[in-house]
Amino acid sequence: MFTGIVQEAGSVELVRESSAGIRLAVRSRKAAAWLKVGDSVAVNGCCLTAMQITPAKLRGGTRAQLSGGKQEPVVSFDLLHETWKRTNLQFAKEGTLVNLELPLRADGRLDGHFVTGHVDGFGKIEKWERSGADHLLEISAPPTIMRYIVSKGSIALDGISLTVADVQKQRFAVWIIPHTFEVTALRERKIGDAVNLETDILGKYVEKFMRPQES
Repeated sequence: MFTGIVQEAGSVELVRESSAGIRLAVRSRKAAAWLKVGDSVAVNGCCLTAMQITPAKLRGGTRAQLSGGKQEPVVSFDLLHETWKRTNLQFAKEGTLVNLELPLRADGRLDGHFVTGHVDGFGKIEKWERSGADHLLEISAPPTIMRYIVSKGSIALDGISLTVADVQKQRFAVWIIPHTFEVTALRERKIGDAVNLETDILGKYVEKFMRPQES
């Protein structure tokens, strides 16, 4: 279980086919410090299992050792092809920024909303513009996702907990404050890019309970 409060934007180190599916390796400075093999991590809002953690290394030679410069640890994940097809991780390449979030601790604060890490699908950025200090982001999404999006409700966008500002038939809008823009991978997104979407699980349960019981 996650809350959509991203700890950092990690950088993709490697994407390649493996015997287990697709191996994705990500450089992480903050999240990796708390991880061990087998732990869950939300990567762009997709719940993945850490399969390997490579410790930080000094950046080349004596000068790096004197300055204390280090490369960040690398966390590796294995993705099923179903996960690959359903999320925007299929478009990741070396150097791409991805949002990283550790699971919610039992004694932790719920600052965002309940996020399961099970991505419903992805939408496309239709509008991405600055307005004063903030940014306005408009996303188009398929009907299977739009049916659960409501004005002033919650949405996880690339794993970021955001409040829906406006809803139209085929798209919705959210406002991005400067802090969110700076600490997440949104700062490198552009019009036409795909973003992972997970709608609020409460809406799905309400729909299920209200649906007539099948015989």
